[in-house]
Amino acid sequence: MYERILLPTDGSVSTDKAVEQALNLADAYGASLHVLSVVDRTIVPPDVRSDILYDELEDECADAVSDVEAAANEAGVDVETTVLRGTPHRVILDYADKNDIDCIVMGTHGRRGLDRYLLGSVTEKVVRLSEVPVLTVRMNEEE
Repeated sequence: MYERILLPTDGSVSTDKAVEQALNLADAYGASLHVLSVVDRTIVPPDVRSDILYDELEDECADAVSDVEAAANEAGVDVETTVLRGTPHRVILDYADKNDIDCIVMGTHGRRGLDRYLLGSVTEKVVRLSEVPVLTVRMNEEE
């Protein structure tokens, strides 16, 4: 059913449960796990000199995918890691399309009220626009 599973991660604690689910799913189906972290190019206005900031964010993203890679290796799951720059939901969807991904596993915050409608998370955008199934893993409010 699943041959290639995509796990977008930002390295936050909220993604730990998504990592666990993605590893379990990949192991159960003998699928490879693609781990992607995106340096968000939309967080700094274009007129600001941002090279140093983006380099630092890229290092953090590399650490995030490296941590998941280590967990995948320990679990015996084939893993491929990538760090890209761009608008996160677009990069995730483009990556899924170009790499023939069968399922996307993403963590989500339990946002409520007005924030949910005004801000719109990356996960929500991916769920709305993805052509493949998206498994969302909710983080507990206490976390």
